[in-house]
Amino acid sequence: MISSNPTKRFIVMGVCGSGKTTIGKALAGKLGIIFFDADDFHPAANREKMSQGIALDDNDRLPWLTAIADTIRSTPSFVLACSALKESYRSILCQACPDLKIILLHGSPEQLTERLQSRKNHFMPPALLASQLATLEIPTNALTLNIALTPEQMIEKIISQE
Repeated sequence: MISSNPTKRFIVMGVCGSGKTTIGKALAGKLGIIFFDADDFHPAANREKMSQGIALDDNDRLPWLTAIADTIRSTPSFVLACSALKESYRSILCQACPDLKIILLHGSPEQLTERLQSRKNHFMPPALLASQLATLEIPTNALTLNIALTPEQMIEKIISQE
């Protein structure tokens, strides 16, 4: 029997300042499904490191990714905003949810820097952008959207791919 309400599982990924949370919340709202922000899964030690301008390493990220994977594995439909910069990180999440649809928000370093400089009260300082861009492994199986598009245009493109 085919379900009339198929699962919808999305990850909106990209470097800091790309708009993951904005687009993720808007997409979840439009689809009427739950939104998760991967930042909420970071332990205090990770947040402290990042707030001091210290980039996280794979050892810092593994418990964070495991906690996210454990949550999304049991959630039928969701939108997750998560940097997921490396293929190995996305692999952990895709093992938990093999039907995960990946959406990459991509922009120029100048666009991203401008956005980061306008943010207030965020633990991720603009100084970490360069390390995130250096770490980013562009996924080959993602819908890639330019951050110059409006949020409405991005949501329309995502939904049209469904």
